[in-house]
Amino acid sequence: MSTQLDPIESDLLMTLTDHDDPVFALHRGGKMEVASTVPVANAEDLSLAYTPGVARVCEAIAADKEVAHQYTWVGNTVAVITDGTAVLGLGDIGPAAAMPVMEGKAILFKQFGGVDAIPIALDTTDTDEIVETIVRLAPTFGGVNLEDISSPRCFEIERRLIERLEIPVFHDDQHGTAVVVLAGLYNALRLTEREPDEVKVVISGAGAAGVAITKILRSAGVRKISVVDRTGVITPEREDLNEVKQWLAEETAGWARPGSVSDALNGADVFIGVSGGTIPEEAVAAMAPDAIIFALANPNPEVHPDVANRHARIVATGRSDFPNQLNNVLVFPGIFRGALDVRATMISESMKLAAARAIADLVDDEELSETHIIPSPFDPRVSQAVARAVTDTARRDGLARRPY
Repeated sequence: MSTQLDPIESDLLMTLTDHDDPVFALHRGGKMEVASTVPVANAEDLSLAYTPGVARVCEAIAADKEVAHQYTWVGNTVAVITDGTAVLGLGDIGPAAAMPVMEGKAILFKQFGGVDAIPIALDTTDTDEIVETIVRLAPTFGGVNLEDISSPRCFEIERRLIERLEIPVFHDDQHGTAVVVLAGLYNALRLTEREPDEVKVVISGAGAAGVAITKILRSAGVRKISVVDRTGVITPEREDLNEVKQWLAEETAGWARPGSVSDALNGADVFIGVSGGTIPEEAVAAMAPDAIIFALANPNPEVHPDVANRHARIVATGRSDFPNQLNNVLVFPGIFRGALDVRATMISESMKLAAARAIADLVDDEELSETHIIPSPFDPRVSQAVARAVTDTARRDGLARRPY
């Protein structure tokens, strides 16, 4: 039985899907399609692409399933999977409404990494069901990119999939963000002549991105980190911590002290925002000289660049209309390109660190400036450099099934 919209709802839907709006015009019919890579123009083509010729390939794969990576799309195809619970800044809007984002992610994989990607929206938020569904889908793909799954469920889902699958599993909201933040920080520190173990860092947000950023900064040698949530600085003394925040408290216990975000920012060298909300200007003004601000919430940064530039030397956002856009598209196409090229069994912390360094190194000393700490997503060198760093690291660490 169809559901009838009342006049107000109908008018709202017509406004939201205005046919003259260029956004809706671009999305009409979706943003991607499946196309054949071989001709099927005559009986001979058909006999090779399908029966009887296809049976020989099936038999070869049955004898050795690894052959599937050479003679099917598996070797160059990634699943982009969501449950629609944490979509962009929109939150829990459901799997159907998440599909435009998943399609967008898929075309970015192709455009920037030459990787085929298939968007999949799952109509469940149950952790067990998500894990089991992806495990059963896995023979179809060479890798899994998790997307827009809410915290803290995303951590367990990724962990369990890594344990059960022998293909790369990568939650981009965590690790893509962490890698691009570290790449930007490498160059911001280079420009301000500071070392990772010297700087005082405040991270606003204890969700997927905040946790992954904390982890990768620790791996890169940053020691003075305070992580802030809505209640304040996360420390072991707090009694309201879930398992993830307890881990954050333990990781940062050597430096973090109880207090508000304003308390934490007093004298801090670096602010990294992955939470939304607004940081008071007086707190920003209390940061150390030559401060670095990465305000990455979209569309509204935690510190607007107009405010940040009054008090900081280097300012980055996640937006394309300001300098220093820290965008995950610099990361995930190249990481999967490299992982697929060597048939890596997983994407390790060492691969992520290597990817961050590769991105940072593309900005040479002559180019490096307060408004240019990160290469453009449209720089064709980025994906190649990241892929090369990932393949080299995978081979060095024994995670590559294709040694050359």
